[in-house]
Amino acid sequence: MFNRYREYIVTELASNINRSDSAIYDILRYHMGWSNEHGYPKDGGGKLIRPTLLLLACEAVGGDWHAATPAAAAVELVHNFTLIHDDIEDGDLERRNRATVWCKWGRAHAINAGDALHSLARLALKRLEDNGVSSEKRQRASDIIDTTCLELCEGQFFDIHYEDKVDIKIGAYLEMIDHKTASLFSASLQIGALIGTDDETVIEQFRRLGRKIGLAYQMLDDVLGIWGQESATDIIKKKKTLPVIYAFEQAGAEDRQTLMEIYSKESLNYKDANIVVNILDKLDSEDYARNMARGYYNEAAAELEDIDLPAKAREQVKQATVFLASQVYQEA
Repeated sequence: MFNRYREYIVTELASNINRSDSAIYDILRYHMGWSNEHGYPKDGGGKLIRPTLLLLACEAVGGDWHAATPAAAAVELVHNFTLIHDDIEDGDLERRNRATVWCKWGRAHAINAGDALHSLARLALKRLEDNGVSSEKRQRASDIIDTTCLELCEGQFFDIHYEDKVDIKIGAYLEMIDHKTASLFSASLQIGALIGTDDETVIEQFRRLGRKIGLAYQMLDDVLGIWGQESATDIIKKKKTLPVIYAFEQAGAEDRQTLMEIYSKESLNYKDANIVVNILDKLDSEDYARNMARGYYNEAAAELEDIDLPAKAREQVKQATVFLASQVYQEA
């Protein structure tokens, strides 16, 4: 299913990113995984989860998903603009097993490249009308994208702000990931439904469905950031992910004091991370995070059952949701 639309999404993305010979587009192609730093072709790129969800929603409600490909490109461009900026803000040296843009070209060029992707996303939406989508729907999709970009910035602010805080509550965490992650999942499904149908109830249901999927997806990604292949990098960055917040709330006096002392340091190392992981394991923080993610996926499944869709379309969306739950560990 996630390969079905891929060729069309990549073609649409390329029509935006290959618009000029200017050197900035070499940086964009490198970030997208299409070339190395010298501009030579290279296979790569992400899983295109968000644009795939958009096209799937459009088709599920009976729309022409081909007409929605410019919007699919737009949400992927937005996603990648945030990745470039996040890498700068988090000081990440690698993404998808390659040096990040700011490491290759410096922070100034990376900021500029991220801004360029944001602008390209807005320009991409203009192609919807060429595909027969009404100007009203194109404008509404643009408004959703703009609102979502603001939410993404708000979520990133919370994420950075919480790095030096030790008293974060789970409610604050949920607000953060609702903005930082779930908002773009929600926008993708909402825009896809918007292009495919005039039924406002269905459009709203897909918006809510995207929120639930996005929340669960981020919670599973939090587990990856501690127990996955990246070896507790989220702890070293002092990210307040769900397992850590849960541990602060549940730890006894001695373990809580240890956590407080570690997270009060200016910087952490792998020794600190191992101590934290041991405390998290003692408190079953991984199981807690997985169970909460499972709860949101169950809510997403219930939301999906309430949407008036043909049985085949509902099953395809359900399969995509299950796929995301199992594949989160493979996305950089």
